[in-house]
Amino acid sequence: MKITRKAFLALLAAATRAFGRPRPRRMAMAIDLAKCWKDRGCTRCAQACHAAHNVPRIPDPRREIKWIWKERFENAFGEESAGPAVAGAPVPLLCNHCEHPPCVKVCPTGATWKRESDGLVMMDEHRCIGCRYCMAACPYGSRSFNWSDPRPFLRAIDPAYPTRARGVVEKCTFCSERLARGAQPACVEVCPPKAMVFGDAADPSSAVAQLLRARYSFRRKPGLGAGPNVFYLL
Repeated sequence: MKITRKAFLALLAAATRAFGRPRPRRMAMAIDLAKCWKDRGCTRCAQACHAAHNVPRIPDPRREIKWIWKERFENAFGEESAGPAVAGAPVPLLCNHCEHPPCVKVCPTGATWKRESDGLVMMDEHRCIGCRYCMAACPYGSRSFNWSDPRPFLRAIDPAYPTRARGVVEKCTFCSERLARGAQPACVEVCPPKAMVFGDAADPSSAVAQLLRARYSFRRKPGLGAGPNVFYLL
């Protein structure tokens, strides 16, 4: 049976679509502030995150290390965004794992990079030279610098996650080590009102994609063009 060149090329294109490279994922988080605000004093997300990743509690606020923290609504989104109903309300903040991360562009050693497979913005502390260019480039204040050895400030050390050293930058990784074994980020798992929803926003059937389609969402400083992948719902 003979096949024409045109038919062969059509079959080749179909096979490439069927068996080609897998579709890249785009991991994202949606935070329902109405649920979060049921207990405005709750810090379970930060406690779980910091315990799982050996984040030290340094008493000097100028030297603090934070992966998740809370800010007043107007500090997170601007005074003009804070009406009477939300002014002063605490908002959970973390690395936004941006679509176009400015931190990656300025890192001279490749210590921070964006994973092609799922969009996570990662950190390799062993390659970090402590220049802090990434901190200057990040418009969200999501990175912390270890001005001193952080280990003396750890109440307990989880051996499952490496500690850091003086002179390196660190930040939230969306719990990449937990995702690798099929688990959810620690903050998502422990949130009592289930205010945090995490998943592949590029998959229309995922919980986070469905939630973002159904509810009004907004992001921090969208005009900068970084494309944050942390969304907030009201």
